[in-house]
Amino acid sequence: MMDFAMIGPAVVLALACLGSAIGCGIAGMASHGVMARVDENHGKFIGMSALPSSQAIYGFVLMLLMKNAIVANTLTAWNGIGIGVFIGLAIMCSAIYQGMCAATGIQASAKQPAVYGKCLAALGIVESFSLFAFVFALLLL
Repeated sequence: MMDFAMIGPAVVLALACLGSAIGCGIAGMASHGVMARVDENHGKFIGMSALPSSQAIYGFVLMLLMKNAIVANTLTAWNGIGIGVFIGLAIMCSAIYQGMCAATGIQASAKQPAVYGKCLAALGIVESFSLFAFVFALLLL
């Protein structure tokens, strides 16, 4: 008989990491394009392009907590798969869209440096949806 116990924890981590990689890639490409045209303040563009990486941390923490709950028999394998798929998808989408938002923020702040902080606010709003999903998953465990 096949054991499905650790599929859920693996799925949540995989989806969160995929989203972070895609989001950072999108923002990183925008950062590279802007750095080729702007002579200074490259660090803030690089920093903004790294923001979608935080979702991988949420996936990692959930993977560990889900694994422990499954081992302790407080979470079934099927419930873990459900949580892993749907929470993982929410975190992944948040990371991807945060990367898109960061890309436009990088472009906007290259042209108008004064809007940098305002662009970070939008990134925080997008991040909050992955935090909501993370907290909801904790409540389900």
